[in-house]
Amino acid sequence: MLKQSLQFKLQQKLSPQQIQLMKLIQLPTLAFEERIKQEIEENMALESSSESDDDFNDDPFDNIEVENFQDDDEQENQTENDEFNVDEYLFDDDIPDYQTQTNNYSEDDDNDREIPIAAGSSFHQYLTSQLDTFTLTEQEYFIAEFLVGSIDDSGYIRRDVADIVDDMAFTQNVLTTIAEVEHLLHTVIHQLDPAGVGARDLQESLLLQLKRKEPKPARQLAIKILDQTFDTFVKKHYTKLIQKFDVTEDQLKDAIREIEKLNPKPGGSYAGSNKEIEHIIPDFNIRVVEGELELTLNSRNAPELHVSATYNNMLRGYKESKEKTNSQKEAVQFIKQKLDAAKWFIEAVKQRQQTLYVTMYNIMMHQKEYFLTGDVMKLKPMILKDIADQIGMDVSTISRVASSKYVTTPYGTKLIKEFFSESMTNTDGEEVSTREIKNILEMVIGEEDKKKPLTDDHLTEILKEKGYPIARRTIAKYREQMDIPVARLRKIL
Repeated sequence: MLKQSLQFKLQQKLSPQQIQLMKLIQLPTLAFEERIKQEIEENMALESSSESDDDFNDDPFDNIEVENFQDDDEQENQTENDEFNVDEYLFDDDIPDYQTQTNNYSEDDDNDREIPIAAGSSFHQYLTSQLDTFTLTEQEYFIAEFLVGSIDDSGYIRRDVADIVDDMAFTQNVLTTIAEVEHLLHTVIHQLDPAGVGARDLQESLLLQLKRKEPKPARQLAIKILDQTFDTFVKKHYTKLIQKFDVTEDQLKDAIREIEKLNPKPGGSYAGSNKEIEHIIPDFNIRVVEGELELTLNSRNAPELHVSATYNNMLRGYKESKEKTNSQKEAVQFIKQKLDAAKWFIEAVKQRQQTLYVTMYNIMMHQKEYFLTGDVMKLKPMILKDIADQIGMDVSTISRVASSKYVTTPYGTKLIKEFFSESMTNTDGEEVSTREIKNILEMVIGEEDKKKPLTDDHLTEILKEKGYPIARRTIAKYREQMDIPVARLRKIL
């Protein structure tokens, strides 16, 4: 049975302008600059100026103004054929550039805007170039080149040889055998530099590196340990190793030192140095001036944007013309769309600056003791909701500001989200940050006897004695977050 009815719903939807603002807020400085360049390329009505004006006010927000796109002597004499008021899109040429700027950035901010690009051959190009030093048939060279292409950035071949044989047959129409691939793997790939490259696992890589070195007793013992008792070595059952190989503790120590000198990621020594360097451009700068904190916004987050004067002149010409053709009206409609987009973007940039500054200012004041002293123990518990409630914004907005953004402090450049942490109550009834607990845990582990490292149960007892009643599973969670292994794997001879 069909039935018609009226239903009222109350829904909240973000406008295109709000979506644009949210996307701008979450961008770090470099990505924000690229976004501005993209907008300027796509919208001819939007322009940036390289000129600056030193006539700033003291308040960082007094000068964050958008161009006034309405004429002071606004007229309402719209003709019958006009579809919109042209006067609303005209702006005063005499408005100074500083009205589209903000001064909430450091005067000493002279960051080089030219980002250097790393050049040079890639890791795989380096390996392929070494194949020319071997005498190989055409098929052997192709197989060796295919194997080089199967090596990841860490220097390992993670695929099974049988899969590689099938892959070459189906995708490259090259028929070979597992025996031929294995032979080239051992006689060619494993001879390439850096030593250990092309291994299938860590054990094979370490053995390849040791066998390249000049033989001596400690290295020979290390080879036996890795070859015959790799699992026992990984689990650090040193007593079993001493008994199996009938060696002294000092001899085992020498062998372990030889293994510790090896590179677990042989490809990283080359690939890592040839990757493009990631440049961190801080979004904020905090300085301590006469015992007070001073926050400034990076000038690269405060671009000088304005609407093109050319478009303004075109509108004036349209307004002053007596006869308005259809082609002129279509052109003006196009101009209107571009001007609207330019105004929206400039307003979004302005709001982005305000949001970034207000959010970081409240974070700074919440963690004032830390920024004044640099003592990590002074960090207070702080979650996103704390800052959101202070400035009257949504938690998602604070999350976007804290994500992927950095601040320069007298104690180094920090990721903003590092200042956020949960809280717990100590035995004195005070709320302390989990960062403080992690630092104490790291300090206790750093001072332990490595011959008898502390278990999680022992760590739990020590922290309780220090006034932090934490469960053992919480200790294990914090330890894993700090990439600290269990007690057995921290043991040394």
